[in-house]
Amino acid sequence: MASSFNYVQGDTGPQIKVTLVDDDTNSPTNLSGATVTLHFRAVGETTLLFSRQLYVASGTESTGIAILQWQTNDLNQQPGTYEGELEVVRAGGLRETIFETLRFRIREDFA
Repeated sequence: MASSFNYVQGDTGPQIKVTLVDDDTNSPTNLSGATVTLHFRAVGETTLLFSRQLYVASGTESTGIAILQWQTNDLNQQPGTYEGELEVVRAGGLRETIFETLRFRIREDFA
């Protein structure tokens, strides 16, 4: 997973594709019946700006692949550095938060 993603205020792309892997077995995480959610906040802050559920395509659940599709105002934030935490909730209710956070930089739009 890339350590930092760069965006411009108001962007809605590109999407981010993550592949979740079990560290013990080095195999893809089975996402059957699971939800994957990104929790997004400014670095150094405790208040979440939003949470966005990632898309897991039907038939690909066993690959561990989830796709973050930005919504219209997600990246309409003040210029600065942000972080995202990925959380997986499995069908049985088991909650697992990925330890490594994603980093985002947003700069001001020119026009």
